[in-house]
Amino acid sequence: MRLTWLGHSTVVLDIDGIRVLTDPLLRPHAGLLRRLAPRPDPAAWSRPDAVLLSHLHHDHAELRSLRMLDGAILMSAPANVAWLHRQKLMPTVALGDVWTPVGGGVRIRQVPARHHSRPMPHRPNDANGQLVRGQSGIVWFAGDTGLYPEMAALPALAGGPIDVAVVPVWGWGPRLSAGHLSPESAARAVAMCGARFAVPVHWGTLHPPFVAHFARSWLEQPGRRFAVAVAVQAPACTAVVLAPGQSWETPA
Repeated sequence: MRLTWLGHSTVVLDIDGIRVLTDPLLRPHAGLLRRLAPRPDPAAWSRPDAVLLSHLHHDHAELRSLRMLDGAILMSAPANVAWLHRQKLMPTVALGDVWTPVGGGVRIRQVPARHHSRPMPHRPNDANGQLVRGQSGIVWFAGDTGLYPEMAALPALAGGPIDVAVVPVWGWGPRLSAGHLSPESAARAVAMCGARFAVPVHWGTLHPPFVAHFARSWLEQPGRRFAVAVAVQAPACTAVVLAPGQSWETPA
């Protein structure tokens, strides 16, 4: 398995000949939010087989980015898929608590997430994570979430140990709102699910206008804080802190 972090919650997973793209944010900015890291290289995210949307907040389901993925299968919760269909985004597949095959022996299913703050009147507010399972291993994409007890049951839902947990560790402002993980609570989530490796996302990418030049510390520290917290709270797990655009392959 090869993972490439493109910034924020956008990850490319290449597993068993299948390319999975999560929460694509592919343009220079996201609305009013500015991108600290460079715009993702199109060669890194081209031709995905499946695009997973954890929820429909604008920094995770940016319509202009989604329209750059013509022909890719968009997969999300049923209410989200119905809304995407109305936006003329096709094809779409609704995920649930059963496995959906995407080719090459790779299957995907939905798992819970706790992220119901900031409801949007014009978009559904269903938020979930996903499990991706192939012969090469199992990956948990947490999506935006707070801690919840059922994280300990993820290996049972996956049918085996979690090889890689992709977990959010911050946001795009100086403080976190409800329904988000901090570096320390994200380390707790990793300990609960028993992952072998953990990749922090949702940090160090987006910021409000005119902020980056005097507040880089809260943009750049969460990844390091997460690695320290994992070493203490989940010593059996290895934190893999990537820079935007950087790739990592799971060891045999």
